[in-house]
Amino acid sequence: MLHRWMVLSWCLLCMLLPGCSGYAPPAALAGMSRDDVVAQMGSPDTERLLGSGTRLEFPRGPHGTQTWFVYFDADGRASHAEQVLTEQNFSRVEVGMAQDTVRELLGRPSEVQVLGRERGVVWSYRYASLCNWFQVELTLEKQVRSAGYGEPPECIKGGERADR
Repeated sequence: MLHRWMVLSWCLLCMLLPGCSGYAPPAALAGMSRDDVVAQMGSPDTERLLGSGTRLEFPRGPHGTQTWFVYFDADGRASHAEQVLTEQNFSRVEVGMAQDTVRELLGRPSEVQVLGRERGVVWSYRYASLCNWFQVELTLEKQVRSAGYGEPPECIKGGERADR
């Protein structure tokens, strides 16, 4: 019960704070300079050079429930943005895929757990709400061993989901 109260309080707080309502890039993004985008969205987590420009990555939301990629053309002007924590992108993660490819596809994970007995790590991506996780298990060789959906431990209490 206490956890349910904490989750509801966190959600209410985010609805009341003006900063929490602006996870997405500006509506008039197209044509903006990199500096203008960063001034409005804050510092990116990662900047990637692409064949025809660059991409800035912005993990957002409580526990990183959204990750926005903003693309810039060769002239340094924003062309478009996409929220990458989607079912479509999750379905692209395959056993044997390289860790770097997952990172390029989904951005930085919300949480990283080290597995015991030197079995690798689990990257967890919260999405849609605080109680939805897409998880990627990576081997010590930095390859995907498995991927699937789960619930964070704080959302499970006594065998029941805390958000119900």
